[in-house]
Amino acid sequence: MTTINAIRIHEHGGPEVMRWEEAEVGDPGSGEVRLRHTAVGLNYIDVNHRTGAYPLKDFPQTIGMEGAGVIEALGPDVAGFAVGDRVSYCMVIGSYSEARVIAADRLIKLADHTPDEIGAAATLQGLTAHYLLRELYPVQPGDTVLVQAAAGGVGLILCQWAKHLGATVLGTVGNQEKADLAAAHGCDHPILYRDVDFGEAVMEITGGKGVRVIYDAVGVDTFDKGIDVLAERGWMVSYGQSSGPTPPLNTARLGPRGLNVTRGGLNLFVRDADYRNANAAELFGLIADGTIKLEINQRYALKDAAQAHMDLEARKTTGSTVFEV
Repeated sequence: MTTINAIRIHEHGGPEVMRWEEAEVGDPGSGEVRLRHTAVGLNYIDVNHRTGAYPLKDFPQTIGMEGAGVIEALGPDVAGFAVGDRVSYCMVIGSYSEARVIAADRLIKLADHTPDEIGAAATLQGLTAHYLLRELYPVQPGDTVLVQAAAGGVGLILCQWAKHLGATVLGTVGNQEKADLAAAHGCDHPILYRDVDFGEAVMEITGGKGVRVIYDAVGVDTFDKGIDVLAERGWMVSYGQSSGPTPPLNTARLGPRGLNVTRGGLNLFVRDADYRNANAAELFGLIADGTIKLEINQRYALKDAAQAHMDLEARKTTGSTVFEV
């Protein structure tokens, strides 16, 4: 056993329940590796795990769903990886730690063009953008897209990628600084939702037609109004709930305009290693060639995770955030 430090919670609650404390990491078993983290990603799902919005079964629990680092040891029956390989992963809880044991089939080998920090900041958010744009509703040239929370980590990637695919991009943001950031990353029409009614703004910008698709990570504050501003046969793609769970939906409301509503979940799109690795190669290739500019706008020491959570929940962050380990 090796003693490390990790952020662990012993109960659900506010940022104060996160403790920087000693933990033990054992040797990897069959099909596993021991990974030394070099960078860890911050995502809103971490807040949901901490608060119990997505309840955890066992305590104490090391939270965190994304990380990057270097393989230190291989267990039996591991193929395709070697000690010293740089890798990233997502959707495996336990990343808020200096080191961990993890199944090798959940790892993505990082190419030379992708630094560890990019791997930790972009694997979860970037693969989320991939399945939203390429799977749940595949964006087509000429589509009009609304990105809720356009200045966030996933939001900035969505804006750039949708623009790359030929869409006109609208996006909601909380202030002028975030509007400028979104505009610099592919958002044609930033909408300051605190200053104007975003529904009215969308209909004005689209000449009353509405948008073809909405990518919504906000939830209760935006879902109903979003349904109202979809074009005929439009798509509401819900993939988060930063403001709270979406309200119940009367499906009869969808019929007159032929609307479609779907709910995303990244875990479904990263279970298969070959599929996940191909999608990651596309994502990191677009980052490496400059098509997608990844904005790591906040960095914290891992021991300061409580402060990072407070800033995230207060909507003080933009782009991506990483913990330095």
